[in-house]
Amino acid sequence: MRKIEAIIRPHRVDAVQRALRTIGFPGVMVTEMSGHGRQHGGQEGWPEDIRETFLPKVKLEIVVANDKQELVVATIVKAAKTGEPGDGKIFITEVKEAVRVRTGERGEEVVAWVPPEKSPSKKSKK
Repeated sequence: MRKIEAIIRPHRVDAVQRALRTIGFPGVMVTEMSGHGRQHGGQEGWPEDIRETFLPKVKLEIVVANDKQELVVATIVKAAKTGEPGDGKIFITEVKEAVRVRTGERGEEVVAWVPPEKSPSKKSKK
């Protein structure tokens, strides 16, 4: 299993979440955070010694079976990319074990992929 952590722009979260649902991954953890990378907060025109500020970012975390890693990464990149500096980063780490608290179930079944045609969808209001 692999844990995929994606640091992205806040306004791209909905697009990424919709894209992940489309490929069969309805669940993702989201953490609001702030930070900066090479763009140093993007405060052009300010003196360099005071322009470093933290920008709002969002961290998405999802644990997937090894064979789904590339699909998920490619989906996140496609949905999150604006082409501008500050689009974010993706980090991938190995996960030794996963346990579903409710049932005690262990292993890849805990993070199982749901085929898109069977993914939970919002019921339309009548």
